[in-house]
Amino acid sequence: MLALLAGTGTLPGAILAERPGALVCEMAGVPVTAPEGTERLGYRIETLGTLLADLRARGVTEICLAGAMTRPQVDPSRIDAATAPLVPRLMAAMGQGDDATLRAVMALLEEQGFALRAAHEIAPTLLPGAGLMGVVPFTEAHAADARRASAVHRAMAEADIGQACVVRDGLCIAVEALPGTDWMLASLAGGEAKGGLLYKAPKPGQDRRADLPVIGPGTIAGAARAGLGAIAIEAGGVMVLERAATIAAADRHGIALMVQA
Repeated sequence: MLALLAGTGTLPGAILAERPGALVCEMAGVPVTAPEGTERLGYRIETLGTLLADLRARGVTEICLAGAMTRPQVDPSRIDAATAPLVPRLMAAMGQGDDATLRAVMALLEEQGFALRAAHEIAPTLLPGAGLMGVVPFTEAHAADARRASAVHRAMAEADIGQACVVRDGLCIAVEALPGTDWMLASLAGGEAKGGLLYKAPKPGQDRRADLPVIGPGTIAGAARAGLGAIAIEAGGVMVLERAATIAAADRHGIALMVQA
């Protein structure tokens, strides 16, 4: 049996379309978009140990980390006995950044006997092949900005900052940090990035069973409001949600959408 430790966004719904009947685990305060009738199980980070015991009792053998998560505020008074032994380890990891936190959570799940399944392993159609998506041309100027963005992205990865950046005419205009891609794009709505390129890819060496980057119609809308002219994503490394709607939106806004090998 498969359980989704689900976050925000439409990724949980996309996985459920491929694996109906999966159990959705909702963290308190994190709204999950899922089809009507989906079985849901609520939990708090302070009761994570109890959640894992409950999943084992239900016959869950596989877990998929699906959707965007924010770091929860931990209320020490709510930590239960099953979770208390895990807290020092998780708090230490959270203090080291997003990658360390994810690695700690994934290691914990495996130690508890669960097999980790990547979202794109369950729903492989979420990963597009290399090439142009849509009808808007990806120009040599776009390609030059993508090369520059790739170099910026590598530097970001070493500092564990984020998975996306915006480059215009060879200059880095913005980088993604903890608030995420949508927030970064919203910060550019004033027009200073007009004609620029959004680049998105996994961090080098990232465990791709969790936190694989995604784009979707909302990303296109944010890029359009920022005045961007192109989006480049890494082939095999970025999932595209609602593909037809995403491509249609890019075409409608005149944004070139390239999947780079």
